Amino acid sequence: MEGRSVSKHFGALKALDGADFHLEKDEIVGLIGPNGAGKTTLINLVTGVHALTGGEILFKGKKISGMKPPAISRFGIARTFQIAKPFSDMTVRENVLIGSLFGKNGARRSTGIALREADRWIEYVHLQDHRNGSVDQINISLRKKMDLAKALAMEPDLLMLDEVMAGLNTKDIEEMMHLVTRINQEFKITVLVIEHVMKAVMSICHRVIVLHHGRKIADDTPQGIVNNDQVIDAYLGERYAKSRGKSR
Repeated sequence: MEGRSVSKHFGALKALDGADFHLEKDEIVGLIGPNGAGKTTLINLVTGVHALTGGEILFKGKKISGMKPPAISRFGIARTFQIAKPFSDMTVRENVLIGSLFGKNGARRSTGIALREADRWIEYVHLQDHRNGSVDQINISLRKKMDLAKALAMEPDLLMLDEVMAGLNTKDIEEMMHLVTRINQEFKITVLVIEHVMKAVMSICHRVIVLHHGRKIADDTPQGIVNNDQVIDAYLGERYAKSRGKSR
């Protein structure tokens, strides 16, 4: 994927302002920055939720900016949400089934095949004990896993995870880190991770992009990011930098 001079303005607010970015095949890329930096806005632009104010986004060499969300999902792009958005009054299995039916190959699937795919991903994220339970009765950790399973059932080539570890305890964070790494390695899915849990970003990402006030201020390896003075000032802070062995 490549973004060229990507901009999104909401009136006078420049949520993204001429940001360039790229994702290489099979990478895990972190996207970090302060609240309001434009991270979720970028995902919303990639998935067609918002229209660009300026610039363009290409996926596999084809321009996708201007396409509608259903067309983009069928093109091989899936996402999770910062706050999991399940279909209420439905079971976990029914929620994941929707991803299987409306993803890249959903139009060519029978309901039976789609159900088998849904079950496959439910088991992959260790939700089989809750398969037939109401989504309204599971906790935040299980909802995050369900949201991930639903996105995986869409058969993405690019998976974008919006704070999938937010609100989780240490054990659940470790499990999610392991899942994301497995997904990338086993299925060769490119992953973009928006995250404030820096332990996860530094551990699983091959590269990290940093946004600040809608502009890209850094794009480097995790070690390069933690040693970047501009990133320290804008986001990480001196305390975190020192904990990683950086001093100024």
